[in-house]
Parts: sequence; C-alpha cells; structure tokens
Amino acid sequence: MYFFLANLAFLDMSYSSVTAPRMLFDLVTKGRSISIPACITQVFFYISFVQSELFLLSAMSYDRYIAICHPLHYKLIMSWRVCTRLASLIWVVGCSISLVHTLFLLRLSFCRTSSIHNFFCDLPHLIQISCTDPFINMVVIFLVGGSFGLGIIFMTFLPYVYILKTILTIRSKTGKMKAFSTCTSHITVVSIFYGSILFIYFVPTSSDMVNLNKLFTVISSLINPLLNPLIYSLRNKDLVEALLRFYYHLKIVKVSF
Repeated sequence: MYFFLANLAFLDMSYSSVTAPRMLFDLVTKGRSISIPACITQVFFYISFVQSELFLLSAMSYDRYIAICHPLHYKLIMSWRVCTRLASLIWVVGCSISLVHTLFLLRLSFCRTSSIHNFFCDLPHLIQISCTDPFINMVVIFLVGGSFGLGIIFMTFLPYVYILKTILTIRSKTGKMKAFSTCTSHITVVSIFYGSILFIYFVPTSSDMVNLNKLFTVISSLINPLLNPLIYSLRNKDLVEALLRFYYHLKIVKVSF
C-alpha cells in the first residue's frame, strides 16, 4: 500500500507542477498568451499524469481487494516484483495514451487570435479552437477514452463489490470496522478525483457554467493533490491527536481574546 501511495504522491506533485507554475506566472505578470508548442507540451504531460493516476487508483483497489479478501496470500500475490511491474506498466500506458492524443493534435492548425477559457491548456480546449476539422481527433478520443475509460472504471469499482461481500461475512462489529477503515481513504480519494473529472469533462460548458468549470479545474489540479496526503494521513493516530491538540489550542486562544 505504501509503495502505491508513494507513486500517488509523485503523480499528484507532477501534474500540479505542470499547471501551477505557469498559472502563477500568468497571474503575477498578467500575461495571457502561450505558444502552441508550449500548450501542446502542457497537454501531453497533464494527460500522462492524470491518466497514470486513474490506472494507479485502479491498482490500489486491487491491492485493497487482496488485503481484505485474501489476507493470507497478500505478501505472495502483491510481491515487490509484482508491485514494481504494475507501477511501470501504469506509467508506460499513461504516457502512451497521452502520446497518441498529442500526435493527433499536431495535425491540427490553430488560429492566431484563439483564446482558451481556462487557466491552462487541456485537450478539449485545443480541439475547440482548432481551425482544422477535428473529426479524427474526436474519434480517437472516443475510442481511446471509451475503451480505457470504461476499463479503468470497471477495474476500480469491481474489487469493492467483493470487498463488501467479504466485510458482510465478518461476524464481529470490530472486525467489520477494521476491514472497512482500510478502504475509506481510497474510496474518498477516488470519489473526489472522479467527481472532479466528471464535472470538468462531462458537464456541458455553457456560458453560465464557464466560471464554475474553471473552479473545478483548479480544484482538480491543485486542491485534490493537497487533500490526498491529508486524507491518507488521517489514519495515523499521532497526526489525528496532533490536529485535535491544535484545534483545542485555537479554541482556548479564541476564548481568551
């Protein structure tokens, strides 16, 4: 689990680094222009890291399934070799999918006066401002997104069906809570991540929803990576006790004023 958490932390840091520095630079300098090569480069790395995180969350679901449903075989099934190969495959597939989209972006031409209504470049925005017919790109997005997207969702949520069945067979209430507590952090992270993606890419971007879409884009690229380590750290009793002490200290200071 900690091996996958290390990969998750690195991915969060990576795709935040793709968007945040440029975003802050534009806000400070009040610059509103970016070159097409820089924009496509940003798209490539952003898709690579986000796609890799989707596969990683799926692998973490499988890891929780083995830990709860087959605990005696956990070390044998999730050996160091299996984990490293699985992580390597995740990175390779994520970069490959992004490379496919990027290569098809290169066939498009863009108008000089085009503007993107967002804080950074993303695949749908580049397709919208293209002066070339993006039909082939849309077909590629549909085929790749449909096959891999549905597969990822299936692999992420199917293990929890078996996990829930296993938890329900546990007789003691303490055992049920202990088994369920090992999955709550991952379920929370998956829900936030998928919720942000669904709103950004599947909610119609009407004129009334543009600003809200921008807000969720920032949440997805900056707030989610910040929340993930906090969500997983809440399982640490020492950290929880430290947060409680800090809360009571603030409460005492407020009363004294």
